[in-house]
Amino acid sequence: MDQIAVKKGLNNNVMIADHPAFGEVILIGKGIGFNRKKGDLIEEGQAEKMFVLKDERERANYIKLLPFVENDLHEAIISSIELIKKRAASQLNEHIHVALTDHLMFAANRIANGLDFKNPFLVETKTLYPTEFQIAKEVVQLLKDKSGIEFPDGEIGFIALHIHSAVMNRNLSDVNRHSQLVTKLVQMIEENLEVEIDKEGIDYTRLVRHIRFTIERVNNGETVEEPEKFATLLKEEYPVCYNLSWKLIKVMQQTLKKQVCDAEAVYLTMHLQRLQKKVK
Repeated sequence: MDQIAVKKGLNNNVMIADHPAFGEVILIGKGIGFNRKKGDLIEEGQAEKMFVLKDERERANYIKLLPFVENDLHEAIISSIELIKKRAASQLNEHIHVALTDHLMFAANRIANGLDFKNPFLVETKTLYPTEFQIAKEVVQLLKDKSGIEFPDGEIGFIALHIHSAVMNRNLSDVNRHSQLVTKLVQMIEENLEVEIDKEGIDYTRLVRHIRFTIERVNNGETVEEPEKFATLLKEEYPVCYNLSWKLIKVMQQTLKKQVCDAEAVYLTMHLQRLQKKVK
């Protein structure tokens, strides 16, 4: 078993060390940092957990966070990331160590101070990312069991976005922007068609997923084929839905700063017309 040289103790349970194979690593274990001096050698097996963060900036940011995180919460977050990795069955972007630790630390502080922070995108997140949402529910339960902190339901949505960002290797700000865009487009649909869509219903799920896939196609520069003569027919038969689809596309273009192909208006009109017909 490899011997690791101590570089710096962050607290009794966390320290930075030099690993012969991996370079700088973060070691975590009950009392592992107690009375350790720089240069001391310890067996790798003495640590309960070992982090190898390859990205220097991520490692530096993570190390800066650690002194501010309560031990119980920190251990729970580490277990949560392991759970996410296992449930998602994929490599996670290293940034989740910094981003999720930072987010949950502030969330725990808000809870301790009795501050309630609403999540305006909870329903959309649950519909857009059902797998990540289910994993996030398990994470919230694990955090409660291990740290005693009861995170509100809104946090499930925020954690789900962190999971999606890490699994898909996407920037969290892009994930958030897309969730906000979906919310805005749904509100526009409700206002223009003068309907209230049942957020638990299958029509809402279909609509939101259609919008999500449209956003992804636009981002990836993909185009869909326009059914021949369909645009003219829809424009004549369903002018309200057709005009609304173009309003939505303009908002998409402004937000994503990318061109949306004309054919998307056809498929969006069909969705809107089906929705209007069912609700009214």
